[in-house]
Amino acid sequence: MTLSEVFIILAKAVILMLSVSFVVLLLTYAERKALARIQQRMGPTRVGFRGILQPVADALKLITKEDILPTWADKGIYWLAPIAVFVPAFLMWVTIPVAQQVVVENLDLGLLYIVAISVLSVLGLVMAGWGSANKWAVMGGLRAAGQLISYEIPFIMAILGVVMLAQSLDLTEVVTQQNSVPFALVQPLGLFIFLTSALAELGRTPFDIHHAESEVVGGPFVEYSGAHWSIFFLAEYMNTFTIAVLTVLLFLGGWSWPIMPFDGFLHTTLSAIWLLLKTSAVIWLIFWIRGTYPRLRIDQLMAFGWKMLVPLSFLNILMTAVVLFYSIPLWVLTCLSGIFLVAAVYIIRFSASSSMERETIRLISAKELRSKVGIPPLETGGKPE
Repeated sequence: MTLSEVFIILAKAVILMLSVSFVVLLLTYAERKALARIQQRMGPTRVGFRGILQPVADALKLITKEDILPTWADKGIYWLAPIAVFVPAFLMWVTIPVAQQVVVENLDLGLLYIVAISVLSVLGLVMAGWGSANKWAVMGGLRAAGQLISYEIPFIMAILGVVMLAQSLDLTEVVTQQNSVPFALVQPLGLFIFLTSALAELGRTPFDIHHAESEVVGGPFVEYSGAHWSIFFLAEYMNTFTIAVLTVLLFLGGWSWPIMPFDGFLHTTLSAIWLLLKTSAVIWLIFWIRGTYPRLRIDQLMAFGWKMLVPLSFLNILMTAVVLFYSIPLWVLTCLSGIFLVAAVYIIRFSASSSMERETIRLISAKELRSKVGIPPLETGGKPE
């Protein structure tokens, strides 16, 4: 490898890092504004025009904030954990294209590379909990490991369904195969499985069980502060953007336009803008889910993964395999996938309603029991009237 090639690789890495960091700053501002809109608040307003510089102020605060290290922590593991979380999140962008020719390195086995790299982040979460020598941090790290390993199965199976349709692991080729029909119309069930399991992989609401401030204080990051905590924060938003881009590339046609009359640099620029617009829509959907859905309990989260998403992911693979092997028209797969998706949504809603009814009955029974044994109701603070 010549010196010029090394320089080009380093330049690409620096540009990629700066671009992704800028996107993370935008995402933090956009999420705070989106949640404020949903909750009828103002959101950031003080720093800059309409609070646009609030992410910069937050970044400066985190960089200059005192970094505290617990005396009983395992220093080596404690310092390496943020790097172990951040590096996989950054390395995935090596082969993620934003246009036909705009990619650091287009790999023939790009999807395999992304799947292999994405699973490494769980190691950093476990290291963060263990290195902190805090029982709540350890519990959060173990929860994170159990959650990520469980939801990695439907996540990979949903990607495998797209690979079967495109007959390629190259992301550029996957987008090319969607020039006429996006795979979201062919596999709506696959899109549901991918996006849901991806939210669990990110640890975002309603799957943020390993953070669970009300139960485990703050998850594996409870002993971190300052710049080291900000690295976890940076990796989380970087992964959010990555998942949104992958959703667009795998299911929503990527940068493909119905009609593109331009060529050359203008074509590439418009394609990248079109991809980012689709990605923005997916990101807003992720923010909307966070603002409207409550956090699941750990038993609900694991049951949903193993009893719902895993069977549906295998069913999606089976239907796709049968349709492709017997050369059945793809609209048949669309119909079957849509039917099972509607059935899955109905089961989820029915299960949620039944769970709420059981919880209501339990609370009513507890209240009646308290009244029978002479214990004052909770509304009075447990004090005699």
